[in-house]
Amino acid sequence: MARQILIAGNWKMNKGAADGAQLIKDIKAQIGCGCCCGGKSPEVLVCPPFTTLSAVLAEAKGSCLQVGAQNIHWAEQGAFTGEISGAMLKECGVTHVIIGHSERRQYFGETDATVNQRLKAALKNGLTAVVCVGETLAERMAGTTNAVVERQLRGALADISADGMKQVVIAYEPVWAIGTGQVASDEQAQEVHAFIRGLFKTMFSCPSVADNTRILYGGSMNATNAGGLLAQPDIDGGLIGGASLKPADFAAIIKTATKA
Repeated sequence: MARQILIAGNWKMNKGAADGAQLIKDIKAQIGCGCCCGGKSPEVLVCPPFTTLSAVLAEAKGSCLQVGAQNIHWAEQGAFTGEISGAMLKECGVTHVIIGHSERRQYFGETDATVNQRLKAALKNGLTAVVCVGETLAERMAGTTNAVVERQLRGALADISADGMKQVVIAYEPVWAIGTGQVASDEQAQEVHAFIRGLFKTMFSCPSVADNTRILYGGSMNATNAGGLLAQPDIDGGLIGGASLKPADFAAIIKTATKA
């Protein structure tokens, strides 16, 4: 069975409750009720800030839009000021959570070990995890892209079973292409995606993990370059940043994915 494309919008620290609800209204108007529902059409996910989740969930109810969070803590409860647990996210109504984004690694001390802890919390609470990996420009220039990605994946997925991988989506995000206007070429992106899929064949004895795990491209995908990227055999969608805040652009990527 072919892997269903997933188009995920990471709103980062943008949009309060009112603006977030309006953005959902605008996205729904752009894609129409049948554009991303059923058949071979893509799944569509939006990930607003924590304080915007409730308003977005209410506005997305009854539509084909799924809603996720941007982070999760590994503990169920406790003295962790400012953190949100998996149980809280589940109760809120989200279905997905982004884990290990490069900005979390760069600015907030995220490590492969903490990504693994967060992932286990997500799976325990029945959430689908979008686990991010990717190299910096210095690492790419040094020719260590595959080594960096392998280290991140082995750390993030430590002790995760083949069955657990059914709730995991990988997002390859070359750090040098996030918010810079640069983008990996179709061939560069496909090369790393293929490497990840091949790595899964060695990490898991179950062949279905490599065959079925979706790997998204997360480096400045937009309406212009989405077609070429989504045409690659191992690219199963996109983790979209800035373009997900623009209804027409996000809708254009969704419509491109529908044709992929």
